[in-house]
Amino acid sequence: MSLFISNGLLAQQEEVKLWEVIPGNIANKKYSEEKQYEGDQIRGYNKVSEPTLTIFTPEVGKANGTAVIICPGGGYSHLAINKEGYKLGEWFAEQGVTGFVLKNRLPNDAIMEDKTIGPLQDVQRAIRYVRQHAVKYHLDSSKVGVMGFSAGGHLAVTASTLYDEKVYESDEGVSAKPNFSVLIYPVVSMKNEVTHKGSRDNLLGNNPNAALIKKYSGEEQVTIKTPMTFLVHASDDGAVPVENSINYFLALKNVKVPVEMHIYEDGGHGFGMGRSTTADSWPEALSLWLKKHSFITN
Repeated sequence: MSLFISNGLLAQQEEVKLWEVIPGNIANKKYSEEKQYEGDQIRGYNKVSEPTLTIFTPEVGKANGTAVIICPGGGYSHLAINKEGYKLGEWFAEQGVTGFVLKNRLPNDAIMEDKTIGPLQDVQRAIRYVRQHAVKYHLDSSKVGVMGFSAGGHLAVTASTLYDEKVYESDEGVSAKPNFSVLIYPVVSMKNEVTHKGSRDNLLGNNPNAALIKKYSGEEQVTIKTPMTFLVHASDDGAVPVENSINYFLALKNVKVPVEMHIYEDGGHGFGMGRSTTADSWPEALSLWLKKHSFITN
């Protein structure tokens, strides 16, 4: 089902619902979506209960067949959907890549039978949706990537390592495994020493057991089948320690999965596509990496 949206530059974009029936859903009339605005544009969302994809299609004749599902951050408590979603969708479309911004449900016992798998259900469904509709959007189903920022990075890592996890009854007939991952200042680990505690508490609860912590620590789930990955982090990140990216990089390198990492001197956390720090150059580096692996061809 398509929905019309009007949000400045997004007026011509398409938004689609992910589910006909949301798995593990708990109906709750008191739980209603909240929007944050910056001027007349949507800046973010809280209390998402109806997950959607907003689709940014390249100009006619410019699409190269690659797609990226973009997962905004927000500590699993809200979605910074403009800075870490819509702006990236526009940027990818300029590169000939079709961007799919995921407005996923945020883990909450009020609307989910099992909040630990709610976001994973949505990102798996998003990847399968893109492959199901590859012909419609002129896509190559072997060039479907996932991208995430901060807690959205954790969701992208989870999609990249737990893609075979059966978290809903799937009848799409296509894989939920991404072909590549792009992780920007990601939460990777749920371990005490390096995790972002707010993200962990929101997803796993205040006292997760050791098995749950290991399962949702991406560096512990890497195998030779994990998708190739591009990582970005700032060494002065005070919210999500840079060791999240370093440890994931090393895990990938150790099993010889192609991986590239850019660690910048400054940028802090949440720099998006840039804010006058050394980290501002990462989109150019990503473009080169995508060209190297033939995800961008022009």
